[in-house]
Amino acid sequence: MPFYNSQGTIPLKRHTVFSKDNNTGIYYEEHISREGFSNIYSNIYHIHMPTQLKEVLPLTPYLKRVETVDHRHRHIETSKFKKTGDIVNSRNPLFYNDDVVISVAHISQKADFFYKNAHHDELFYIQSGGGIFESNFGSIRLKKGDYLVIPRGVIWKISDFDKVKCLIVESRGMIRSPKRYRNQFGQLLEHSPFCERDICTPKLEDPIDKEGEFLINVKYHEGLQSYIYKNHPFDIVGWDGYYFPYTLNISDFEPVTGSIHQPPPVHQTFEGDGFVVCSFVERLFDYHPNAVPAPYPHSNVDSDELIFYSKGNFMSRSGIKEESITYHPMGLPHGPQPGKYESSIGMKRTDELAVMIDTFKSLKPTQNLLDHEDKEYYKSWIK
Repeated sequence: MPFYNSQGTIPLKRHTVFSKDNNTGIYYEEHISREGFSNIYSNIYHIHMPTQLKEVLPLTPYLKRVETVDHRHRHIETSKFKKTGDIVNSRNPLFYNDDVVISVAHISQKADFFYKNAHHDELFYIQSGGGIFESNFGSIRLKKGDYLVIPRGVIWKISDFDKVKCLIVESRGMIRSPKRYRNQFGQLLEHSPFCERDICTPKLEDPIDKEGEFLINVKYHEGLQSYIYKNHPFDIVGWDGYYFPYTLNISDFEPVTGSIHQPPPVHQTFEGDGFVVCSFVERLFDYHPNAVPAPYPHSNVDSDELIFYSKGNFMSRSGIKEESITYHPMGLPHGPQPGKYESSIGMKRTDELAVMIDTFKSLKPTQNLLDHEDKEYYKSWIK
């Protein structure tokens, strides 16, 4: 995130001796940076060297790929998924391409390991439940409606949690605030739908100085690799920099409205390499006397559209329930379903809550999605 943060105790000067109390030794600095020391970074300070690895366990494959499928609109009710588990094995991957992996998860149990993603940043949208996100940067209390952004390399787990349902985007590139809403220094502009005050950063607590066997599961493109380390990964006394996890609650997103229908880019909340994320929230409808609030039929000739329906009555759709996902691929027009375009005329506001992901490379469905989708959805525009 492009603003400076500092937690705990750090030395006056980076890359210098940082002595422990009573000169009983030194703390060990770890530099975490993007793009080969050329982008944002943080320095974190350990009681022990963070490199003391005791054992490497076998790699577990992660994603079942599908080579060729029909190019068509899709719908899936994710609330019907039976699979539950911890922060890793509860995930149901649905779509993927070279830039992203999109999943839903029903997290029902505490993990007996720590986790980090080595190849992707992760964005969680908390549909329901909550808990405490614990990391080597500190802790954040999670609640319904939170977007949780976890840069790659952050070690974390969730504790003290109520059953969590969430949408997850794994991004090959950095997850950022939208360029359209930032100035040249990275500050969010005055007309941005949210600002830095809305962002919750981790709070570092006392370091955990323990020695033993600590299991860290690390996700790579190919699968999950397990490592056993000698020291607890949260032996951190302080850190500072621009690189850290954070949350933004969708209720703090202030919608942009107009006299006629506003296109999705005004609702943009995040961007990454090859995709954007938009938040559709409760808002007043268009106020031109002849406005049609429902979105006009449109063809995404350069992007695939995926929408996760979080809450409320989505005024352009029929047969959609909470936690449903619709997928509309590039090259095919889509829009309001029969009667929804006309019935929106004269409406004053909407109570909908939804998360949209547009990708600029075609998404491929996983076998998991194909096994659970509504195979008749593409016919839903026929009266």
